[in-house]
Amino acid sequence: MVAALDFAGNASSVHQEGRKARQAIEAARQNVAALVGAEAKNVTFTSGATEANMLALTPALEAGGRKALRDRLFLAATEHPSVRSGGRFPADAVRELPVTQDGALDLTALSQALGQAERPLVSVMLANNETGVIQPISEIAAVVHDANGILHVDAVQGAGRVDCDMATLGADLLSVSSHKLGGPQGIGALIRRGDIHIAEPLIRGGGQERSLRAGTENVAAIAGFGAAAAAANAARLTDAIRMAALRDRLEAGIRAIAPDAVIFGASAARLPNTTLVAVPGIKAETAIIAFDLNGIALSSGAACSSGRVQASHVLAAMGVDPDLARCALRLSLGWTTTEGDVDTLLTAWKNVISSLLKHHTSAA
Repeated sequence: MVAALDFAGNASSVHQEGRKARQAIEAARQNVAALVGAEAKNVTFTSGATEANMLALTPALEAGGRKALRDRLFLAATEHPSVRSGGRFPADAVRELPVTQDGALDLTALSQALGQAERPLVSVMLANNETGVIQPISEIAAVVHDANGILHVDAVQGAGRVDCDMATLGADLLSVSSHKLGGPQGIGALIRRGDIHIAEPLIRGGGQERSLRAGTENVAAIAGFGAAAAAANAARLTDAIRMAALRDRLEAGIRAIAPDAVIFGASAARLPNTTLVAVPGIKAETAIIAFDLNGIALSSGAACSSGRVQASHVLAAMGVDPDLARCALRLSLGWTTTEGDVDTLLTAWKNVISSLLKHHTSAA
C-alpha cells in the first residue's frame, strides 16, 4: 500500500505512471481471484462488501446469455442488513426464509419457496457475522440451480478462514471484504461466475472495472486488499486450526466460570474465530462497558445503531428468547491472538461476570 501511494498516475492512463497503477490493480485482482478459485477477469472491486452486495442483488442478472430478469429475491432471515435491504429488488419481490434453531437455512422452506418463482435469485451468507454458523452452501446451491436460480453468497466472514472456492460452493456470485482479511477498510469485491452478466451497473460513468463500477480506482486500497488476500490464502488452513483450538479453549473456560452460559450455534459447524455467548441476567451493554474498563474489547451480538443496542434479528430468527438475546456478547479471535490473550480474557471474564452476577442477584 505504501508503494502504491507513490503511484501518481491514473490506472486508466496509458503512460508509464498509469501502467504502474494498472499493474498493481491487476496483481491484486489475481490474488483476490485465487482466494476464491475464480478467474481474475470476473473480479469487480467495490468500496466494500455492502456495495458488492448491492451490485449483486439486482433483477438485471443474466445467466448463460439468457436475457431474462430475475423475478424474486429469497434470502435467509439471518442475513447481514445490506442483504436484508433487498438491494435493487422492489420490496414486494423480496422474501425472507426461516432458519433452524442452529441458524442454518431451512432447505425444505427454500425448496418450497423456489417453486413460486420462475427465475429466482437467492442470497445466503457463507458464515454468520454474529454466531459464526456456517451455511451448507453446496446443498443450497444444488436446490437453487435445480430451480433455475442464481445463488449469491456473502462470504465476508468466511473468506480467509474457511474454503471459499466458488466451484466447490456452487456460488454464482460472491462478495468479499478486505478488512476482514487484515487488509484496509473501504475496499471489497464482487466475484462472478464466468457466464453471469450484470446488465445494470450500480455506479455508472467511465468504463472502469469492465464498466461494472465507474470511478477512478483506489489503487493503494486495492493493493492492500490483494496483499491481504494472498497472505490469507497462504495461511488459511494453519490459522483456522490454531484459532479453532483457541476458541475451544476459550469456550471451555467460559463454561467453567459460568456454567449457565449459552453459546449460540455450538452444535453447528462454525467459523474457528467466532463465539456468541450469553450469561442469563447480564445485559450485553452493561457487560461491554465492564469489559472495556478491564482492557477487553468485545461487541454485542446485536447491531448497534445511533449508539443504541438493538435486538438481534439473527437470534430472533433462531427462536432465542428476547431476554436471553439481549445478553449476547460476541468474542472474535484473530491471527495475532495468543493463548495468553485467551487467559487474559478468562481472568477478566471471571471478575466481570462474578461482579455483575452479584449485582443482578442483589437487584433482584
